[in-house]
Amino acid sequence: MSDAATSNDVGGIAADRLRSFIERIERLEEEKKGIQDDIKDIYAEAKGTGFDTKVMRQIIRIRRMEKEDRQEMDALLELYKAALGIE
Repeated sequence: MSDAATSNDVGGIAADRLRSFIERIERLEEEKKGIQDDIKDIYAEAKGTGFDTKVMRQIIRIRRMEKEDRQEMDALLELYKAALGIE
């Protein structure tokens, strides 16, 4: 085995490949933080104009759901509310 091959392979781990994965993840984490900060700013702006951000977050969560999952959740919510005498 050559010296170059062994210097990149430590304990059976290809160090260069591992470093590449780690650095890619770190870059994406940094981008994610920037995006999260942007989203936080948008929520603050919406709140400043009178929107309820808790409801906005719930709407976003609902919009991500598949139609069938949303319908099932709505049906269960209505069933639970009826069982508890709400509404």
